[in-house]
Amino acid sequence: MHLFKKSLCVLLCIAMLFGSAAVIASAGTDVDYIITNPYADVDWNAVRQYKTALHTHTNASDGDITLRESIETHLLQGFDLVATTDHGICSGGWARAEDSDSAFIHTMLRMLGRTEGDLDYLGTSGTFTLARYAQSDVFSETGYAYTLQKDEKGDEHLIVETPDGTRDILRIPYGIENNALSINAHVNSWFADYHDNSVTDYVDALRGVTKAGGVCVINHPGEYTKAKSDLTSAEAYDETNWAYRYYINRFNDLLQKYPACIGIDVNSKGDSRTRYDRELWDILLRRSTPDGRNVFAICSSDAHQADKINTGYTRLLMPELTSAAARKALESGAFFGCSYCNGNREELANILEYLEKYYGTDSELYETIAGTVAAMDKRVDDVESGAEKAGKGPADPLRLVDKEGFFHGKDTFITSVSVDDSADTITVCTDNALLVRWISDGEVIAVTKAQDGASVLALDEYADRIGTYVRAEAFGEGGTVYTNPFVLTYPGQPSAQKEFYIPFPILDALFAEVRTFFAKAERTLHNLIH
Repeated sequence: MHLFKKSLCVLLCIAMLFGSAAVIASAGTDVDYIITNPYADVDWNAVRQYKTALHTHTNASDGDITLRESIETHLLQGFDLVATTDHGICSGGWARAEDSDSAFIHTMLRMLGRTEGDLDYLGTSGTFTLARYAQSDVFSETGYAYTLQKDEKGDEHLIVETPDGTRDILRIPYGIENNALSINAHVNSWFADYHDNSVTDYVDALRGVTKAGGVCVINHPGEYTKAKSDLTSAEAYDETNWAYRYYINRFNDLLQKYPACIGIDVNSKGDSRTRYDRELWDILLRRSTPDGRNVFAICSSDAHQADKINTGYTRLLMPELTSAAARKALESGAFFGCSYCNGNREELANILEYLEKYYGTDSELYETIAGTVAAMDKRVDDVESGAEKAGKGPADPLRLVDKEGFFHGKDTFITSVSVDDSADTITVCTDNALLVRWISDGEVIAVTKAQDGASVLALDEYADRIGTYVRAEAFGEGGTVYTNPFVLTYPGQPSAQKEFYIPFPILDALFAEVRTFFAKAERTLHNLIH
């Protein structure tokens, strides 16, 4: 079936490429684009898409679940790779407490009444009891037997016997959320035995991970900048605002200086904090891609509770289940961020518009999104009228998983990506998608129907709206799948935006507090006057 779909996609691509070429010829446009494709080295017939948890917590730091409960839930929700990334604790293994060497963190835990025994490591073998899901269809009275094995490369694999066959979950080595004592200046890293539990800032973590030879991302920037609290997209990352302009310059500078940082987290923990971080992503791309620096984007759960584990994840494109292949995929951009949640009102409204255009309004998905947008609009009206207090954030995001975090529909996939430099086209093939949204310079330049086929973007048709990158988002009942950006080089392209700024490490967390204080005061005064 999958082979048939791939063959069908190839035929559709050929047909659509000829169609695109005809349009280009008739338009008389002649822009010579060089398209840098992050998926250029992916053999779509040889790779698998491995469901990956890059950011998740246990009660080894501030999570509410044990390691055993976390891994058990990841197993049930179809994960193939898991990175345990507790605050300040560089994960040394799941079998036993190599992690307990972090005396500082565990001293803090003991002060909170937690002990080593509460950490519940897996040992080298055992049985998952599934007790948490005793009332659920996934419960098994006999449990799932497992063994924890190290292969000849040193990779740690959890081998689990399930009714559906043997499952293999790879532990991503040395996962950690750095800067435990910072004010949300969090950096996730993997593949490097590095941690620093002093009072640290972004630059400390990025420099330390780089020196140790690891790979990292900047976590949920909207929590640091307090963009999560903005009521609308117009407010979030407004480049005329002094605080936001500072943060944009800061993140851009860090990404330029530390290539070990592959990018940022743009959708995590149900997207309440990150709802505007796709806007930041686009701004950073606008700043960096003229110099050839791409910025990749992951999605994650940042799960502190079991019901959050499946809200967001990343699919790594790999020929084999090894940590070396995982690292290569992350560094090259051969992955897709995926999320069942969306908290951005403008994105949802755009999706709603094109669902109606292509499919009508008679679907449960349409009604669910429409209800979410209506609740967001009501929140804006209530805050602006004074019915709700100033500073109240947007209404709850769209959430397509159930209350325990399980998804019951068909997942949305991007099955292949291809680039034709001579025709200046980018083609995205999908499975169980409804729409493909194409974004450049922070603007949606096209929305194409994606069901059971290929979506082609002919760059010359949008030459007046394209900057130095294009990225795509596939949307369906299985949520959103984000491609990494395609960097564009062509004569007359926009130049890199250079701005002088003075960094204020650690202290700059206060800028967000000052900005939000005055924003609340301004809105309160407006409500009183009107």
